[in-house]
Amino acid sequence: MLALIAGRGELPRAVKDAQVQPPLVCALDGCLPDRVEPDHVFRLEHLGRFLRWLKRRGVRQVCMCGAIDRPDLSWRRLDMRTLALVPRILKALRRGDDGALRVVIGIFEQQGFEVLAAHEAAPGLLPPAGIATLVRPATMVEADALLGDKVSMSQAQEDLGQSCVLRDGKVLIRETISGTDAMLRSLAQLGAQGGVFYKAPKPGQERRADLPVIGPQTAARCAEIGLKGLVIEAGGVMVLNQAEVIRRLDAEGMFLWVRERPE
Repeated sequence: MLALIAGRGELPRAVKDAQVQPPLVCALDGCLPDRVEPDHVFRLEHLGRFLRWLKRRGVRQVCMCGAIDRPDLSWRRLDMRTLALVPRILKALRRGDDGALRVVIGIFEQQGFEVLAAHEAAPGLLPPAGIATLVRPATMVEADALLGDKVSMSQAQEDLGQSCVLRDGKVLIRETISGTDAMLRSLAQLGAQGGVFYKAPKPGQERRADLPVIGPQTAARCAEIGLKGLVIEAGGVMVLNQAEVIRRLDAEGMFLWVRERPE
């Protein structure tokens, strides 16, 4: 049986809908998923009890999907089954996003669970490589995409965001810990137009959680800003409601390039 550790956003709903057998939807208290009713809500202080509960329900596979804020740990609420996990929980809370995810995944694996990536549980979320829209990117976009690759390497070293906006060989803005939506809102305030949205996983990141996602809302915000199109890494960025994303971009005369990253 598959259990989803569901966070905020539309991804948990997309992964749930892709399953033949309904998964068990679980959520961390304070980070409930959008448009999905959790079957079980747990606290970090009760992680040990939660892991035992999953086993008793026959869960063998776990998929982490959706955004989760770092919770505060209340020592007074710790249960006995979680005490042994405290050193690893504290280690995760002290690390950057990718390091924290690796620790959490290790906890689940040590307990005998197979941890699936969202794109493994729902392969259809990864679009095939190529130009998905009627409009094709201009030749100069290739240079901006290569610059995006360099920015992605820098973001990996700093354990920051997974996207940026580029124009004519220059970086207009980079995603920070605040996320993609905050980056696009900041860019809208600057009034910059004609750029290219670039998104890719950070090189070397743990891909079983936190793989980049775009959807219709991303396409709409890029159109509102006046960007020319979007470049995403093939096999590295999930697209929610792909038909709607392409429809919106076609209507705005924008492109979606699902690009294979050079070795």
